[in-house]
Amino acid sequence: MWGLRSKGDWIWLKRFPGEKHSDIRPTTKNVFCTLRELRHENVNLYLGLFNDMGVIGVVSEHCSRGSLEDLIQNQDMKLDWMFKSSLLLDLIKGLKFLHHREIVHGHLKSRNCVVDGRFVLKLTDYGINDLYGAQRITAPEPQPEAPELLREPLSSHRGTYRGDVYALSIIMQEVIIRGGPYCMLELSAEEIIKKVRRPPPLCRPSVSLDQAPPECIHLMKQCWSEHPDRRPNTDQVFDQFKTINRGRKTNIIDSMLRMLEQYSSNLEDLIRERTEELEVEKQKTDKLLTQMLPPSVAESLKTGTPVEPEYFDQVTIYFSDIVGFTTISSLSEPIEVVDLLNDLYTLFDAIIGSHDVYKVETIGDAYMVASGLPKTNGTRHAAEIANMSLDILSSVGSFKMRHMPEVPVRIRIGLHSAYRVHMNISTLSILQSLKEGYLFEVRGKTELKGKGVEDTYWLVGKEGFNKPLPTPPDVLPGASNHGISLDEIPEKRRIKLEKERDKQKMK
Repeated sequence: MWGLRSKGDWIWLKRFPGEKHSDIRPTTKNVFCTLRELRHENVNLYLGLFNDMGVIGVVSEHCSRGSLEDLIQNQDMKLDWMFKSSLLLDLIKGLKFLHHREIVHGHLKSRNCVVDGRFVLKLTDYGINDLYGAQRITAPEPQPEAPELLREPLSSHRGTYRGDVYALSIIMQEVIIRGGPYCMLELSAEEIIKKVRRPPPLCRPSVSLDQAPPECIHLMKQCWSEHPDRRPNTDQVFDQFKTINRGRKTNIIDSMLRMLEQYSSNLEDLIRERTEELEVEKQKTDKLLTQMLPPSVAESLKTGTPVEPEYFDQVTIYFSDIVGFTTISSLSEPIEVVDLLNDLYTLFDAIIGSHDVYKVETIGDAYMVASGLPKTNGTRHAAEIANMSLDILSSVGSFKMRHMPEVPVRIRIGLHSAYRVHMNISTLSILQSLKEGYLFEVRGKTELKGKGVEDTYWLVGKEGFNKPLPTPPDVLPGASNHGISLDEIPEKRRIKLEKERDKQKMK
């Protein structure tokens, strides 16, 4: 069945089977005229016959809610018993009307029951077998539900009144449990047809008593009786079904209003839940943003305020890197290098949280921290950096790499290469003026990038600072202080390093 537009309105076109057809036969027109005259609120109206370019089909009214099968499978649509019983009552009334007009449906299934915008169920595809016969078209092989029709293929092409009642019972099962025919048996269609055609044992759907009123389930079982004569006719089905909801409101509008109230309540809960999830994600985003940028800058970016550059004249900078990091990297797998940096910087991050400092960035093995910005702290910036440096230096003394625990990890702190905390005369002057007991050693004249040669000093401790500090190795005159001694590298990794160096020389 196709959905098409005609003069701005949607219609449905059910195409006749076959590749190409000639003109519509007069007998076909006569049969269709009889079907088109049928008028009932639960029977979908036939509008006309379509014939163009070898295609013949029946045009019928379009129902915006789709088929009953679509409605059943739409889990977003909540169907309480009042709603289900209203749909089933529409189905029974439509089938009763057709049988009173001596019309056998013959193809009754949830797909051939359509629902309009007011949730009124209507039967479609009724009398289609008569149209096929009048046009002398071989109808596609049907899949009848009733067992007697499965055993008599000739009768299945036209259908029977009792066969329609059997099909009605299967649709009742679909609506009650909101599942396909025989879905609870977990069998293929071929296996189900085989079992239904040749009992015993009797093959029928299984519906529990808590899924619908007992009277409804009893009526459904009557309708799928193995013996056609024991099945009720549509008048009896209608009378019995009406008694099921006696004393209860079956108005679908009331049911819809209750559903809307439930939707409103569910929507409020959903909005509340999504709002809480959004708040959690917002907190995560804010936390990540403040880790990447100063809080004042992050807040300006969130509010859309332009970020103006600021000048700070009372700042101390901390800069450190790992001694021999290039050598360590060449001896390690990529994931091992990642683990090393992650473990080391996690340790550093925990330490700087106890000091009035701001982590500026990390690039590779370089770790940069500042104090005195973005919040000024007077002359405390040098002391905060010095205290943090001593804590970091102490923690590195006991730090071990996961993949090479026997290789010592050393860091350089300051503005130039050294195994201790290195500073220039201006930093020394600030620390001495604080009179907090910092201990220094003269390093001597050192060339500083962009500054020339200046007197520099080692920060070696502080009065009251009792944490152990690692002992720096002796640096002989003319020796490099930028790497790790080969004697400190495990033999297997040292052999690997030497092979790599030999390959580089050959290139």
